[in-house]
Amino acid sequence: MDKHTTWAAVLAAAMLAACGGSGDDAPVPAPSGTPQLRLTVTATEDFPGRYGEVGAYEKLTGTLAGEVDPKDPKNAVIQDLALAPVNARGMVEYSADFVLLKPKDMSKASGVLRYDAPNRGNILTMVDPAATPSDAVYLERGYVLLYSAWQGDVPKSTPARLTVTVPVARNADGSSITGPYRTELVPGAATPAMALPGGVFNGTMIPYAPASLDNTLPGYSLTRRVNETDARELIPASDWKFADCGAAAPFPGTADGGKVCLKGGFDPRYLYELVYVAKDPKVMGVGLAALRDTVSFFRKAAADSAGSANPLAGRITHAIGQGTSQSGNAMKTFLHLGFNQALDGGKVFDGIYAHVAARQTNINTRFAVPGGGGGLRTDHTAFGQTAPRGLAADYVDDVSGRQGGVMKRCAATGTCPKFFLGLSGTEFWQLQGSPVLTDAYGLRDLAQPDNARIYYYASTQHGGAGGTASIAYAPARNVYPAGTVVHFNDTFRALFIALEDWVVRGTEPPASQVPRVADGTLVRPAQLVFPAMRGLTWPVGGVQTAIPAFDYLARYNGFALLDFGPQYVPQDESGIATQLPPFYTGRDYAILVPQVDPSTGLARAGIHGVEARAPLGTSIEFNYVATPGIVDLSNLTGSFIPFHATEAARIAAGDTRPSLESLYGTQAGYVAAVTAAADRLVAERFLLQRDAQLRIQQAAQANVLP
Repeated sequence: MDKHTTWAAVLAAAMLAACGGSGDDAPVPAPSGTPQLRLTVTATEDFPGRYGEVGAYEKLTGTLAGEVDPKDPKNAVIQDLALAPVNARGMVEYSADFVLLKPKDMSKASGVLRYDAPNRGNILTMVDPAATPSDAVYLERGYVLLYSAWQGDVPKSTPARLTVTVPVARNADGSSITGPYRTELVPGAATPAMALPGGVFNGTMIPYAPASLDNTLPGYSLTRRVNETDARELIPASDWKFADCGAAAPFPGTADGGKVCLKGGFDPRYLYELVYVAKDPKVMGVGLAALRDTVSFFRKAAADSAGSANPLAGRITHAIGQGTSQSGNAMKTFLHLGFNQALDGGKVFDGIYAHVAARQTNINTRFAVPGGGGGLRTDHTAFGQTAPRGLAADYVDDVSGRQGGVMKRCAATGTCPKFFLGLSGTEFWQLQGSPVLTDAYGLRDLAQPDNARIYYYASTQHGGAGGTASIAYAPARNVYPAGTVVHFNDTFRALFIALEDWVVRGTEPPASQVPRVADGTLVRPAQLVFPAMRGLTWPVGGVQTAIPAFDYLARYNGFALLDFGPQYVPQDESGIATQLPPFYTGRDYAILVPQVDPSTGLARAGIHGVEARAPLGTSIEFNYVATPGIVDLSNLTGSFIPFHATEAARIAAGDTRPSLESLYGTQAGYVAAVTAAADRLVAERFLLQRDAQLRIQQAAQANVLP
């Protein structure tokens, strides 16, 4: 019997002993003090392909119905858990969707369970070797891949969307709990009505219903302004209603608590802010407990409470969690609130990779908004901005006076994982990323914990395929061609393998790669010095269209210290927000950004991918909205301004960057530069050999120079 089987047997015996049985007995109901969990597999299907010695995979789809004990101290942090309904056993119930990819022959599994957190219910990082051949590396290494829901306001709008059902908090007499709620309505075009919940990032989630459709009551208001810093203009209550309206049903329309109808319609030039009294808050924090217990079950249990076998029983030795963007923020919140301590006291995850995740997620307040975001004009004062950015347990926030970082709780319980944080350029410009690297005033670099690495993907935007084919130019929407040729997709893949090596084999990963105050690579936005970039074109609808000369405006999303009221717990992004919109305290955190090379405009510090080491132009980490009168950054989007092909063209245009001709001479010179860059990145462990070969092949097929 191997060690995995022994561990599974111990767990099975413990479960049966708790139920009063033995290994030969039929399962019996657990006592009232033991949270139960029941596995239901609704579909099992073959997963396409064969993967090295591991062979074939299969895909399991199903649900886990579980319980949370409101009296367990490990759950005490969950907002409103004491107000959630309980079953006859005194437990709070949930049900979570999951998808599992596993080797058909589990004896070929490596022992690594990789959990990928869905983003607003969507599996952004679904391993799909048919679409991305390099992703086969995870299956060839014998990973088991788990995707399970954690966010309780996701609608089941498509079969592929993963949802978790969490309870609604109630008053002791069973009546509805009510409280203030705020959202932004941002029309993309003129429209008579807009659906709730609103918000650029959160708009497809299940809304909180208004306590009353009477918008003349105290606590209800609709305002508008052009830019976030403008004074709010109050719209009379007589001019808007909770209703659906349009040509067939003009204002005031048909009463509907899920929509807002505006007399004269919503104007896309304006930003609208709606505040109302909402009812029936979901106990969203139960989603984090569901995640904790789901991963713990698949990692450790022999069977569920009914005796149904865990399909991974005895084969998992290590678990690594990953989240991208919003779900990466959620993984940080999971860690910060102490959920990496399993119910048995051990670790849930041995490693966590929070990818392009500068903030935390607002999942543990009353009327929580887990799907919210942040920006210069929209969602500028949204939730998600009060929890600490610093990682270290002893982090000190000098602006707020609070102490303790993301790892404070796990350090106290001995359950901190190996931790990677990945940052694109967008995290600095739009999502307030620099405070994780410096003190609150931006004067000195922070020392990071020994169990953490931070990697800055230089000259990248928040996502996208990268490469010149990904660049699109819509001059009416963005000032410059949108997108960055430089990307982090290859880097992420290599770093995930490095995290596995650290967790499983103890192999130290590459050192953190970040801009720093001390060496001048992390600076105030006003200190950036870009080269002259002018005289270029980009195709729009098949027609070469002039790109405006680059004009750096130093726009970025600032970071104010906000006050959401006395019942809010800002250091935990928890509690009850009673002040909406929040008060501005008059204090601000410093926002710093990566300094650029004045000769190319590319970022100086960080991990420079192949496309940054052998560039075809300048990938800029931000873009500007082209709409006249609106002061904003293009949402999560960078820019690309190509180099001139020849020295003669560059000089004639007055562009101070190098030309392709001066950099590479010929097409063969470009291929040689890509090859050298790829080889160096492989040696540095920031690129897998399979991805290096792909980039070299693509360079050889490109038509860069004669």
